Amino acid sequence: MVSVMKTSANVFSIAILAATLALPGARSQTTASIPHLEKRGATTQLIVDGHPMLMIAGELYNSSSSSLDYMKPEWKQLADMGINTVLTPVSWELVEPEEGRYDFTLVDGLIAQAREQHVHIVFLWLAAWKNGVSSYPPVWVKRDTQRFPRVIIDGRPTTTLSTFSSALREADAKAFHALMEHLRTVDTDHTVLMMQVENEVGVLGASRDHSPAAEQAFAGQVPEQLMSYLTTHKASLNDELRTLWDANGAKTRGTWTEVFGDSARADEIFMAWHYARYLQAIAAAGKSAYPLPMYNNTWLGGGDTPPGNYPSGGSQPRVIDIWKAAGNSLDMQCPDLYASDFSGWTSRYHRPDNPLFIPETNGGSTGAANVFYAFGEQASLGFSPFAIDAGMHGDTWPGLSLEKITQGRDELAASYHAIAQIEPFILTGQQSGDIHGFVLSQDHPMVDFVMHGLTVHVSLDQIFGNGAKSGYGLILEESPGHFLGAGKGFRVSFTPRDTKAPEVGIASIDEGRFDNGTWIAGRRLNGDESDQGGYWRFDQREVHIERVVLYEYK
Repeated sequence: MVSVMKTSANVFSIAILAATLALPGARSQTTASIPHLEKRGATTQLIVDGHPMLMIAGELYNSSSSSLDYMKPEWKQLADMGINTVLTPVSWELVEPEEGRYDFTLVDGLIAQAREQHVHIVFLWLAAWKNGVSSYPPVWVKRDTQRFPRVIIDGRPTTTLSTFSSALREADAKAFHALMEHLRTVDTDHTVLMMQVENEVGVLGASRDHSPAAEQAFAGQVPEQLMSYLTTHKASLNDELRTLWDANGAKTRGTWTEVFGDSARADEIFMAWHYARYLQAIAAAGKSAYPLPMYNNTWLGGGDTPPGNYPSGGSQPRVIDIWKAAGNSLDMQCPDLYASDFSGWTSRYHRPDNPLFIPETNGGSTGAANVFYAFGEQASLGFSPFAIDAGMHGDTWPGLSLEKITQGRDELAASYHAIAQIEPFILTGQQSGDIHGFVLSQDHPMVDFVMHGLTVHVSLDQIFGNGAKSGYGLILEESPGHFLGAGKGFRVSFTPRDTKAPEVGIASIDEGRFDNGTWIAGRRLNGDESDQGGYWRFDQREVHIERVVLYEYK
């Protein structure tokens, strides 16, 4: 179906956008059934049709979903992997090929194809920016450099649109609002769960934009809204941001250099504020039509890497508070997490005011391990490796053979199928806090958790000299003395923390699976499979789901 609509040039004004910027995003359409984020127990979860869910997800190649014919054979393969949610672009250039004319043929087709396989969608609104540059706006935007000015670096214009353009913000917001109005009308069964607003925004090649409007803003005062937020939240600010502010006198007013110093870090804060204000406005415009959860994603910069080598102004951990100060229409700032320190980065984004969602990350064997940590230890809303459709058309990824891609996809699918079976238990464990996830290696061979008076010691399974080189999984407590686990390559022992308490032993270990929520027991594991009752073991050869029951003795 083609859905084409015209709008006048005055549908939105910047004044209207500013008025909606601070709203939670609800209007009269809001009901409990619309997908939304909700605090439940110890965590925030995605609620769909009244029930929490995990997004066991994957993101497509950038261009896959631009053709329904290309996508048609992929959906079943994705569903067969255990995926319940697909992240896929919907681009401004295809939605509004001519100004004021909207074409939702592709959007409707993707939703229909996803429904056939009972798979959900998260749409990625690729509009003004993707990976810090502007390749996805319509050509009528790209051509009009007077109305839509560009980022200036070293005195020369770039192809990247400037966030200081009110005309750009208004045009982008109109298109996004039209898309959200359309989704509200056509997606009554909530196939679409969330929206990503833009993609990895920020300035590449310099620490800030030097266009005339940007120079004027940089010479001006730091906005009162930002200073008020920083002052009110000073005790909980990111340590690096607070230290920088203190080092420059902790001023409560002044220019950007007066408050934050004359450095690339001050430039980054300046750009973070202006990108955040832009994206908050786009999200507010969309939510005024249909208030789905919305987030932005971040190209991470590590260590002392100067801003501009990564998009300067994106929501790095040190400037998340700047993004929070800019409004609340964006529900989350999220990491595109390809870095090796998976646990460190997830902990920096999982904050009391910022639920964790991982929209892009590594797949294959790395993803097969990290997904247990994300859901089990960091209460992530979802986990989504990029290029999830690699190899589905016989194509390869640079440096990887089709055989290697298939092997990696099978490893990830094994983890996904296990997690899908125990999803209700994971969600309950996230709410109560009685769940832990882990990734083990020869450099990090063990970890301890405290669960209801017990020290739960998890280590690589190295019994009988047949040592695992890696292991991963999660453990949750179903009830006192009853634990459920999933993963491979590790073993578990239990010790009372109170030295006066009775000792604990393993009463039984059962492997099995869940079929539509019903436990189907397999082998009763004893003898060598439990090291003669000494350990709860998870064989390194494949992912297992197991239950253990403990007993006390003196």
